[in-house]
Amino acid sequence: MPPDDTPARRIAPLPADRWDERDRALAARVPEVLGPGVPNVVGTLLHHPDLLEALAPFSLFLLTRGRLPHRERELLILSTVFLAGARYEWSRHVPLARNAGLRNTEIRRIPRGPGDPAWSDQDRHLLRAAHELHRDARLSEQTWQALAARYDHAGMIEITMLAGHYRMFAYLLNSAGTELDPGFTPEAMDSSEGE
Repeated sequence: MPPDDTPARRIAPLPADRWDERDRALAARVPEVLGPGVPNVVGTLLHHPDLLEALAPFSLFLLTRGRLPHRERELLILSTVFLAGARYEWSRHVPLARNAGLRNTEIRRIPRGPGDPAWSDQDRHLLRAAHELHRDARLSEQTWQALAARYDHAGMIEITMLAGHYRMFAYLLNSAGTELDPGFTPEAMDSSEGE
């Protein structure tokens, strides 16, 4: 992961004792797939409930109802958040990636990027997409054509929007200094053994 120069916490999650009825309703929408409790990202966004209310359906759509197969979605997300140094999102998505079928050895290879020869061609194309979008804010013709052989126009749109969405979260969480949720530590997840 890129060097950790995340600032000390600048925006603490809004404490539950300060939530109003609307805040409680928004927090209740957190999907079960994210685990128990209200993640710090939601608590942070509760400082701007109008934005959270607008953002939540899009985020949940990408996470639970998008067209990309779950494994491919999580591979693209992890590559994107790794490149952005988004430790919070890395910690949250490693368990989701495992549940989607990524092996620990694959997760540990993500930092090596698309050049690692152990990747399948399909995985390599998705990793290259994350790198190009991170670096150039666009896909090269080679990467577009390689991905378009598998994904239709809707899938191509989703690939670019998914990477952009998690890049946007990295901007907020890295800048706000959002702390990892209890029980989520990227170091422990990074070094887990086994397949």
